[in-house]
Amino acid sequence: MKTTVEWPNLHLSAHPLVQAKLTRLRDRDTAYPEFRRLMEEISLLLFYEASGALELASARVQTPLEPVEGKRLVRNLVLVPILRAGLGMVNGIKHMVPEVRVGMLGMYRDEETLQPVYYYQKLPPGIEDMEVFLLDPMLATGGSSAAAATRLKEAGCRRLRMVAILCAPEGVKAFFARHPDVPVFAGGLDRQLNDRGFILPGLGDAGDRYFGT
Repeated sequence: MKTTVEWPNLHLSAHPLVQAKLTRLRDRDTAYPEFRRLMEEISLLLFYEASGALELASARVQTPLEPVEGKRLVRNLVLVPILRAGLGMVNGIKHMVPEVRVGMLGMYRDEETLQPVYYYQKLPPGIEDMEVFLLDPMLATGGSSAAAATRLKEAGCRRLRMVAILCAPEGVKAFFARHPDVPVFAGGLDRQLNDRGFILPGLGDAGDRYFGT
């Protein structure tokens, strides 16, 4: 992954598979079944990169031939998607890590004020001792993502990362103004927001395109 001088905690994927799949995801002619599959595949690849620094401990196992020293993860992992679009990132990651736990943060962006409005929260017990991955496909204005990170910190989360498919500079700036300590792993950094808070060039409404609504 590559970082920027302005935001050293923003990690942008340079993986060829991510970039090729992202181009197909952007295409307005990509129908929702393929959009759904691509979003899940990109999420898996970004999670793979975001999880590269997880702490390991020694683990001794018995192979069919002899004992061997291997590795295991020190802490449990939990995904926290921001409803509803963040749900589209969960299934791909679960294919790679089926034991991962899943919390939920429900919020929507008020179309007039562009501010986040909460309506639901459900987090697994003991989340303060877990590795937490906040999922939101579009880091646009940054309001919802920053508010979600605040909620997770208030719940005791000490090991927090965010995974997004696309970012806008305005959203990255707003997020890091409140959470400079939280790494963000993303597939791309786009040009700007339009007057409705959508990323340009972007890919449209991720939730609508994923769920076919």
